[in-house]
Amino acid sequence: MKTIREIFRIGYGPSSSHTMGPRRAAEIFSGHCPNAARYEVHLYGSLSATGKGHLTDVAVLDVLPNAHIHWHEDFLPQHPNGVRFQAWDDAGQLLDDWTVYSVGGGALVEDPDNVVSLIQTSELPDIYPLKRLSEIKSYCDKMGWDYWEYVEHCEGSEIWDYLREVWRVMRESVERGLDHEGVLPGPLHLRRKAASYYIKVAAYKDNLRTRGLVFSYALAVSEENASGGKIVTAPTCGSCGVLPAVLYHTWRSRNFSETRILHALATAGLVGNVVKENASISGAEVGCQGEVGVACAMASAAVNQLFGGTLAQIEYAAEMGLEHHLGMTCDPVCGLVQIPCIERNAFAAARALDSNMYAAFSDGTHSVSFDKVVDVMKQTGHDLPSLYKETAQGGLAKNYE
Repeated sequence: MKTIREIFRIGYGPSSSHTMGPRRAAEIFSGHCPNAARYEVHLYGSLSATGKGHLTDVAVLDVLPNAHIHWHEDFLPQHPNGVRFQAWDDAGQLLDDWTVYSVGGGALVEDPDNVVSLIQTSELPDIYPLKRLSEIKSYCDKMGWDYWEYVEHCEGSEIWDYLREVWRVMRESVERGLDHEGVLPGPLHLRRKAASYYIKVAAYKDNLRTRGLVFSYALAVSEENASGGKIVTAPTCGSCGVLPAVLYHTWRSRNFSETRILHALATAGLVGNVVKENASISGAEVGCQGEVGVACAMASAAVNQLFGGTLAQIEYAAEMGLEHHLGMTCDPVCGLVQIPCIERNAFAAARALDSNMYAAFSDGTHSVSFDKVVDVMKQTGHDLPSLYKETAQGGLAKNYE
């Protein structure tokens, strides 16, 4: 597995796979062919189906302003999010032809048939020798470590500086989102709700106030993402509100130190990394279970870590967070990361708190392992018809009025 920096990417919304990934690919190709007279960019599959709603064309044209965008309904064989770049000279000769896939969380994978590799040489190395959470748990048991100590062992102490910056951006995205009101961009004319939820919380008693605050924090980050604001993928843009909401709430309400928050972030990143390695965090590949479901698992593990959970309890919390999102479709209305994505972030944040509590009441013993749920999620995602995987052709996207 690679560094958890790949799980926590700092950037701008609304989509890690449809905005961050294509933008990064355009930057790579532009650097490879800087003197081209013109560029042709072909978007395939899910990138084509929801690209306009996700601002894929805007992201590419920001880097290649003279490019011509082509939209293709057919899918390339390697992944639903395929993009092909072509560069031409003044004489109309093809300079280069490069195909790449945006596989979720802003990550890119090149087509194996490319003549020239543009990112393989700079690919981050695998630094985690163990790839299943059960293996990591057994190793930590043997060493007497928490999960965050295994992260530090594999990443080095410099990971804390990066996670400190991640935590800063997460906090700012919550606070910025709470201050913003008005209508989100796009044809849905969806009003922001975070500020009103946050204000209304004062009228409720403590038990309901907690839930309302978590809702408002998740809405704040997700609305910032939907408007193209600066956020942290956790593990994607579309699911970026879950983990910050849970961490921000526990930080504010329980006065946890920054060090403990960073340890929880490391644990969350490890959980997300395991899913990315063994299944997928791409809604276009496995549906929303791979985005909001994984975000819930990450947040469940993080908050259980914060409250002193054992290795087994943390794994159990993560398992519940993902298990109870199995089969969730990715069906964004109008291809926008708004309906139902924003509400799903709020509900998943609340479910993460419930998963923590349920696991905390147990001794960590349970029948279905986190690794098993990851395997099932992968198979379930592959079994889902493509119209339920970020194409905006089925589910709520089709029947929305």
